[in-house]
Amino acid sequence: MITEERILDILKEAGVLLEGHFKLTSGRHSNKYLQCAKIFQNTKYSTELCSALAEQFKDAGVSVVIGPAIGAIQMSYEVSRNLECENFFAERDEEGKMALRRGFTVNPGQKVLLVEDVVTTGGSVKEVLELVKNAGADVVGVGSIVDRSNGNVDFGVPFKSVIKVNVESWEPDNCPLCKEGKLEVVKPGSRKI
Repeated sequence: MITEERILDILKEAGVLLEGHFKLTSGRHSNKYLQCAKIFQNTKYSTELCSALAEQFKDAGVSVVIGPAIGAIQMSYEVSRNLECENFFAERDEEGKMALRRGFTVNPGQKVLLVEDVVTTGGSVKEVLELVKNAGADVVGVGSIVDRSNGNVDFGVPFKSVIKVNVESWEPDNCPLCKEGKLEVVKPGSRKI
């Protein structure tokens, strides 16, 4: 079993934790950003973290792992490799809504694990969760490498992470960094807001 100390070492070694003034996918602002995509630059990190997550769902009977694009494409593959099942991803359609494309489908009763690299508000995961449930599949849980929700997310299914990281964030109107005006706000994520 991976220790919290080892997880923090990986996040530091991989250059995941950034400091500055960031606009999150949720629209909120923060002085820290977790660029988990950097975990997947090096398989020694992704293998270790994704196997730790997969271990938490090994008895759930998962037949497919699905992650929202872009952040969880590689992650869904790596977690599914550990669970020895299929994987694919959901992506935004022409209207900006999460959809199963490229011939990916889920079947009624199929046991699905949803994964995301970082969960803050859980918005993308909730969209995929609704999509999968509407197809009649059984979502057995949601897994993330980093849970930075501060306990504020409820998916209605078990939610497990490799590590919980509390990072403060603010609505733009209440952002102390904006009020100081010293740091330009940066949007490092992939999703357009």
